[in-house]
Amino acid sequence: MARYSKKERVSEETKNEALALAKGTQQPGQSKEQTRLIAQGVQKGIDLYKKQQKAKARELDRRLKKAQSSGEPVQEEASTEQEQQGGSGGALPWSLLILSWLGFAAYLWLDGRALI
Repeated sequence: MARYSKKERVSEETKNEALALAKGTQQPGQSKEQTRLIAQGVQKGIDLYKKQQKAKARELDRRLKKAQSSGEPVQEEASTEQEQQGGSGGALPWSLLILSWLGFAAYLWLDGRALI
């Protein structure tokens, strides 16, 4: 007897979440069948996302166990991506904000001088 069935089982939570999303984006005049099909598509997307996340977690766990057994330090991809984005992303938005406010102030100053 097979340990796992070939048919994939979907949790009720995922079904309910997909149906709620489909109903939230439902257009006027849309039939129940169309909404059900949209919910199925959303459900497949959620399932695919969960599978990918589980695979990433398994791979990371394998690498951590391998590194611990050999004594090598392992860098986690998620933390390095956040550090790269957080460090260099702060200066540009602030500088653009300051530049735009200076431009706005100069516009008001020049516009005020033209009215006199």
